Amino acid sequence: MNTILSFMKKHIKILLSVVLVSITLFAFNINSKKESDPEKDKLLLEILTFVIEKGHYSPALIDDAFSKGVYKDYIEALDPSKRFFLQSDIKEFSKYETELDDQLNHKDLSFFNLTYERLMKRMEESKKIYKGILSVPFDYNVDESFDTDYEKAPYSKNLAELTERWRKQIKLSALSSLTDRLKAQENIAKGIVNDSLSGTKSDVKVVVEKDLAKNKKGDTTVKTFEEIEKEIRVTAQKSLDDYFGFMNDLDKDDWFSVYINSITARFDPHTNYLAPDEKERFDVSMSGTLEGIGARLQKKNDYTEISELISGGPAWRGKKLEAGDLVMKVAQGNDVPVDIVGMRLDDVVKKIKGPKGTEVRLTVKKVDGTIAVISIIRDIVEIEETYAKSSIVEKNGLKYGVIYLPKFYINFENKDGRDAGKDIAKEVERLKEAQVNGIVLDVRDDGGGSLSTVVDIAGLFIEQGPIVQIKSAGRKKEVLYDRDKKIEWDGPLVIMVNSFSASASEILAAAIQDYKRGVIIGSKQTYGKGTVQNVIDLNQFVRNTEMGDFGALKTTTQKFYRINGGSTQLEGVSSDVVMPDRYAYLKMGERDVENAMPWDKIDAAEYTVWKNNNFNQAISNSKTRIAQNAHFQLIEENAKWIDSRSKENTYSLNMEKFKLAQNSIEEKAKKYKPILEYKNNLKFSSLPYEVEQMKQDGVLKEKRDRWHEGLAKDIYVEEALNVLDDLQTKGSLNNSMNVKVKKDKLVKS
Repeated sequence: MNTILSFMKKHIKILLSVVLVSITLFAFNINSKKESDPEKDKLLLEILTFVIEKGHYSPALIDDAFSKGVYKDYIEALDPSKRFFLQSDIKEFSKYETELDDQLNHKDLSFFNLTYERLMKRMEESKKIYKGILSVPFDYNVDESFDTDYEKAPYSKNLAELTERWRKQIKLSALSSLTDRLKAQENIAKGIVNDSLSGTKSDVKVVVEKDLAKNKKGDTTVKTFEEIEKEIRVTAQKSLDDYFGFMNDLDKDDWFSVYINSITARFDPHTNYLAPDEKERFDVSMSGTLEGIGARLQKKNDYTEISELISGGPAWRGKKLEAGDLVMKVAQGNDVPVDIVGMRLDDVVKKIKGPKGTEVRLTVKKVDGTIAVISIIRDIVEIEETYAKSSIVEKNGLKYGVIYLPKFYINFENKDGRDAGKDIAKEVERLKEAQVNGIVLDVRDDGGGSLSTVVDIAGLFIEQGPIVQIKSAGRKKEVLYDRDKKIEWDGPLVIMVNSFSASASEILAAAIQDYKRGVIIGSKQTYGKGTVQNVIDLNQFVRNTEMGDFGALKTTTQKFYRINGGSTQLEGVSSDVVMPDRYAYLKMGERDVENAMPWDKIDAAEYTVWKNNNFNQAISNSKTRIAQNAHFQLIEENAKWIDSRSKENTYSLNMEKFKLAQNSIEEKAKKYKPILEYKNNLKFSSLPYEVEQMKQDGVLKEKRDRWHEGLAKDIYVEEALNVLDDLQTKGSLNNSMNVKVKKDKLVKS
């Protein structure tokens, strides 16, 4: 996952010769609504296909079968709900189904141009369709239904049939909102606010509270059916207007990226083209830092609204910009302000972001209606949600630490920047200073990140030894070792995973499991991503900078393997202790994704397991507790119900029948309400250094309070702490190891 591939150095001259032969001198202008440059698009295809074919771990054969796959993925991406294209469109498109491989080889854009122009036409027609539908009330007495299984639905034969599909789709959404509002009105009339449907705060309760808030000045008038029905249609039209406003912000280059990614996805699910803006977002997500003012923006009609200030950022420190402010103009220092009303959100972001130390002036409309010009000096902004955090909890007279790692982050551009390895080491040291008796490392929902940080983190818990094996196409395997003999933490350890723990999370869990260094608890299997991607900047192969930014390619170059030789690809990591998961039966892993690379295995590395006499007993005790726990049994039952509900796709559009069906679902859901109301009666608190920070940072305190509140309702964390209790039987773990480590840090065999 680190920077440029080694093969790129070998093939750089070949790549450059291919690229330079094809370069045509075209200027690339960046406007608020960019025009696509066909010559740049052709060159981009040429670079991408060459780089993938030369650098991918197992490149696919570009033939008719490949073409059919690209065609299928692309059409589905353009119109997933089948509410734009007609059968006649698909018939016309299908002529290209087996020709896209040839078009790719010849850099022919005719299929893309045809589909793009047709989509734009159908979208314009759809705007008229939905506005016409919402101009008149729906008849909720008609006995009709709508099937939401779009994959099996045929395309509409004509505009009349398409209009009917739009009508039913909108009616279903309106009917759902309408029944909630009517029930809310009934409760207002009865003076009932606390409704008890599924969840901690049902949709109906929210609607009731909103309606009561509107009537808090003494107006207790209950609205008529006609008034509510009309309000629902007005709201529905606003939502669709917002949706089409967002779609209108996309330019041809955005849609071309969709086409390109339909091509790259045929190699494997993790080979993607990153357009310039997307590459920037990827870098931010990996490093957790950006240069700017530290504010999150969102589109609000033609305006750009400040949705949130990032704690610690320059906008937050300045205390003048507030959430809810509307940005009207942007000026770079003393330059003339640029009116950004109606501008694409991505383009607004580009104008507001900028290098550290530079000034940006925002003309904003405050929440109270006043206009203000706010000067902000840009700075490095750290996105706190990206980083590791820890908490302390006392249980049965012992003190434990919980560390949450949302991502294996690293800053490739700054070796002195924050990375997950260094931060986890700090958190472990702080927990040791707090004299904890055990540590839970939570990597649930952690989709991975930097490979190097995994080695660093795993090395904190063992003396030394192999952590992961890597294999590149046509080359011998490489073994990545922890060479530091220091053990940062030798006490009881639990790793928490779920079905969304992927890639780097799986490497960590697998290493800890193979060493028997800690107990892995969570879902039956983790996600199952056993491949390594490298991000290649495509601009390095283009001499003509006037053609603009070409973005980057994230492509699969290697597969990684456990130190026991097995792959995590498809199979993931199986938990030592399997805990029931509400979404356990839904297909959401790598094994359920098309074009996923196969499972295989290689020779094991040389390693010796950690000696711990009560390890197996702790696992056995946990399994017994879970089997006897009524709450876990309820979660398992709920998981099966959710799976059965996912297969039900047909809904009645008759109000009485819809109500009966929804009432039946709500009654069933009440049984599972205790899942969301569970409390483990444990009190979690921040470490001393963070308590001091929170005295000056109310936003940080609010975020930590919410996290601790969530931990206090988390039955999975509670069981993880129970396992730590069991591992205390003989105090600190026996860390006697006899790992035979070879001298080279990176061993090839």
